[in-house]
Amino acid sequence: MSVSVYRGKFGAEQAERLLWRAGFGPRPGEAAALAAQGLIGATGSLVRPPKEKLTGPAPVDGDGQPIAPYDAWGHDGLWWLDRMVRSNRPLVERMTLLWHDWFATSNGEVGSQRLMLRQNRLFRRLALGSFRNLLLEVTRDPAMLIFLSGIENTKFAPNENYGRELMELFTLGAGRGYTERDVREQARALTGFRADYREPLGLVRFRFDRRLHDGGTKKILGKRGSFTWRDSCQLCLEHRNHPEFFITKLWSYFIPVAPPRATKAELERLYVARNYQVRPVLLAILRHPLLYEGPRMVKPPAVYLAGMLRALGKGIDRESWSWVSGLMGQQLFYPPNVAGWDDKRWLDTSTWRGRWIAVTQATERQRIETNAPYDTAEDPVAAVDKAIAFWGAPTISPQTRDALIAFSQRVANGATTKSKKRSYPILRQNALRTLVATCPDLQTC
Repeated sequence: MSVSVYRGKFGAEQAERLLWRAGFGPRPGEAAALAAQGLIGATGSLVRPPKEKLTGPAPVDGDGQPIAPYDAWGHDGLWWLDRMVRSNRPLVERMTLLWHDWFATSNGEVGSQRLMLRQNRLFRRLALGSFRNLLLEVTRDPAMLIFLSGIENTKFAPNENYGRELMELFTLGAGRGYTERDVREQARALTGFRADYREPLGLVRFRFDRRLHDGGTKKILGKRGSFTWRDSCQLCLEHRNHPEFFITKLWSYFIPVAPPRATKAELERLYVARNYQVRPVLLAILRHPLLYEGPRMVKPPAVYLAGMLRALGKGIDRESWSWVSGLMGQQLFYPPNVAGWDDKRWLDTSTWRGRWIAVTQATERQRIETNAPYDTAEDPVAAVDKAIAFWGAPTISPQTRDALIAFSQRVANGATTKSKKRSYPILRQNALRTLVATCPDLQTC
């Protein structure tokens, strides 16, 4: 058996969904260009991208000055958002965001934008490679060692934080095949990391110190030995529950319904046979029929925001995106806890306000002034077409289009005086741009 492959039409609409699920949406014309490659060519180009190139103006703050990602509050998020907008490797950047959620680490506890950016580069470097290598590198990553108390875990006082999350959140799943004894024994195996504190730099020289490591015999996940931190990771990977956990979790980031049983089994076999490589599994998911024929997904806030800027051809030119991202429910480098973000909160009565503000800020410098030259005879349908084109002509459902036209017509019907006939078409166009960006079709993909 092999994993099912989508055999239906692969046009601009399907390519658009692929670019949103495996990136940050298309720039104008990109969906059609990707569709021309066909499904196999399009997905292949995403998983084996060219050398990185950032296209467009470098990010600046509200005063036009270069951002300071290591030092200024929120500029770390601006630095990453800029990469989402300008990168020619959208899947690599999207996987970097995925791993940031999978191995959630918050600067609220780490307290170092420099170390968080170092971890971010680690996720990017290993984005499509070996999950085994990624797990090993994350385990000794300085930001993670701070966040989950790795540098406080010694043979004199074992700390269970990382050992627990290693199994519960990163490799096996909550309560799946391990016990509290396994947590305690994992903690012993993971002992030995330390760092030095130096003013004004903070924690430096992260390293493994054998003098702090418990070299005794441990029993972990049914196996006995003088295990080290590397063994901790390998024992999790070799556990019978890991392939299912990995496939189910990775799949959920791209397709909002559970994989069919046969598909899941084939993906698990592929993952193990390819020695824990991410790329072949990801390629199979991106080619699966359910990605194109299944239900829509709500776009994560960072994806929605970066996609808007890409559609408008805009770069990072203000600092406010940092706090607006927070209002939307996803401030980069600040996940709410070690379990990452709750995607059920992407659209609620609180975060929806943040999305509306994001649209307002993205379009405010392109709003049409009421005294500007404008075709006051523009009919309602043409006004809607113009607003959709403003966003790069994304796919809009007939139902949404009908609702936009109905709104456009109501505005036209209300223009009963000479003054209103002059100003209403302009006000309508500004409103339609916002309504297109906030409609269900652009909130989901």
